[in-house]
Amino acid sequence: MAHSPGKYTDFERLRERAVALRRAGHSLRQIRDELKIYNNDVLNQLVKGEPPPAWTKRPMAKDDLRDRARELRLQGWTYNEIQTELGCSKSSISLWVRDLPHPEPRCTPEEQRARMNAGLARLRESQDRERAATKQSAAAAIGSLSDRELFITGVALYWAEGTKDKPHVRRESVEFVNSDPGMISVFLAWLDLLNVTRDRLHCRVMIHESADTDAAESYWADLVGIDRALLGKTILKKHNPKTVRKNTGSTYRGCLGIKVRQGADLYRRIEGAWYGIVGAATAPDLRNRT
Repeated sequence: MAHSPGKYTDFERLRERAVALRRAGHSLRQIRDELKIYNNDVLNQLVKGEPPPAWTKRPMAKDDLRDRARELRLQGWTYNEIQTELGCSKSSISLWVRDLPHPEPRCTPEEQRARMNAGLARLRESQDRERAATKQSAAAAIGSLSDRELFITGVALYWAEGTKDKPHVRRESVEFVNSDPGMISVFLAWLDLLNVTRDRLHCRVMIHESADTDAAESYWADLVGIDRALLGKTILKKHNPKTVRKNTGSTYRGCLGIKVRQGADLYRRIEGAWYGIVGAATAPDLRNRT
């Protein structure tokens, strides 16, 4: 229960003694025990206005870091450099050194840009290595393909990229067009699995008129494994002067179109197999069949 100072008959005399003890370096607990004053409110009023002795102050856990941060700032270090050196947050550094003058730039704007570009280059290299490692790990996880896995892959590949029969356009033919050599290679491996020989294939290149047509034809013929003379007539895309082409350079080879002759039966098998995959993966519902 709190008591008013009036309970103590000679408050001013007690205050004089409390102040003297405080100035002599006593803590509140020591003053309490000395004067037998056990009411905290009264005890605080007795020493009101008198600062506590230095030894009673609890040291701050980051006092050493703060002092070191200020020292480094005065030496011209940036926030980033101080953060790296001390391992503390920029917000803490800002509070500790905000009263200090900003350091003079230690390099020219050109040097700053060069350092920034070098840092970005290192970051991109690190990101590229991370991407490559992820892709290599994923590729290694595939391993070899069984015939069944290759068959299902080929069906899904064709249904995504190949020509399909529509109610308004009946064309049960197998035609596949792509610019990715990997896609073409997988499609050819799938045709091999189905015993579709190369003499049943009609292949032709589709490419921009300004590209190296001869090089593209040779490339695709080699990939398919046929003589270049067996390719159909190349389809040239006319140049639109209003557009800026980005698919240029030696790696641009246009697209290769592959059509399987007498492929109606094969097309029906592909469509049936695709809807078999759909039915196995989801609740059977073939109402959207073409």
